[in-house]
Amino acid sequence: MDHPCHKCGDSVEDGKPFCAECGAPQIRVAIPEAPAEPERAGDGAVARLDAAALPGFPAIPASTLPARWFHALQPCALAAAVAVVLMFLGLNPFVAALGAGFLAVALSRGRGTDIRAGAGARLGALGGVLLFGMSTILETLAVSVLHKGAELRSEMIEKFQQAATRYPGPGVQPVLEFVKSPDGFAFIMVASLIFGFLAFIVLGGLGGALGAAFLGRRGRR
Repeated sequence: MDHPCHKCGDSVEDGKPFCAECGAPQIRVAIPEAPAEPERAGDGAVARLDAAALPGFPAIPASTLPARWFHALQPCALAAAVAVVLMFLGLNPFVAALGAGFLAVALSRGRGTDIRAGAGARLGALGGVLLFGMSTILETLAVSVLHKGAELRSEMIEKFQQAATRYPGPGVQPVLEFVKSPDGFAFIMVASLIFGFLAFIVLGGLGGALGAAFLGRRGRR
């Protein structure tokens, strides 16, 4: 079979490498088209991809991000610092935890935020945790630097002896002997820390809830 020459149009027999009329080569190589490149922007970076080709990811609401707690940390830390100072001036630790929760809400409301009772309880609990951490660190430094460990132990044993005289019984003396031992002293210290931690959280949360309710009521007047 013949085909026309792509240059002069003269009839050329299939299989002939050149046209007999003009000498044009008849073997042509077809080069495939390159795929379309993605759109680029700026310094050659890919600008955007087809949204349909990307896997879908659930949207993360802004309220779940930790930035909220980061902004709440400053007023809670300030409230805990004030409560620590009042504690070392003679205020009862449990009253200080209650006041730290209330003050944390009051300082947070100072930024123009309307706080409900649930959010106030969480802020107060955070203030209670910070208060417990600050007071524990300061007391630990006081014991280690001022060497008040023996004094603290003697005060604790004296309190147990006073309780034993008030409530005498057959099981009081073994408990008192256990407290006087090094293992008993360590056990009492760990139990006191756990109890104090939980009490500060509960009382701080209660103070925060009361602060949110009281200050919110005053703000609506």
